[in-house]
Amino acid sequence: MEPRITIITLGVDDLARARQFYVEGLGLPVGPGSSEEIVFLSLSGVTLALYPRDALAADATVPAAGSGFRGFTLAHNLRSPAAVDAFL
Repeated sequence: MEPRITIITLGVDDLARARQFYVEGLGLPVGPGSSEEIVFLSLSGVTLALYPRDALAADATVPAAGSGFRGFTLAHNLRSPAAVDAFL
């Protein structure tokens, strides 16, 4: 197994505003796969994703409100379903 983090996703309240901050303010390049629903920012070996907070919580199957959801996820992508099975 190659230990690595491939994507850090931030749950944001205002996707357009967050995109403007990271792209125009910080100058981060928009990566492939970006759309009106999600923004991928290409960093050196890691992708920073911006995604609506409520949608990210729903994707994690937790409530968006309260102290249980911190508003970010880390992804460790593996090369095949067999690699996922072996890892888990």
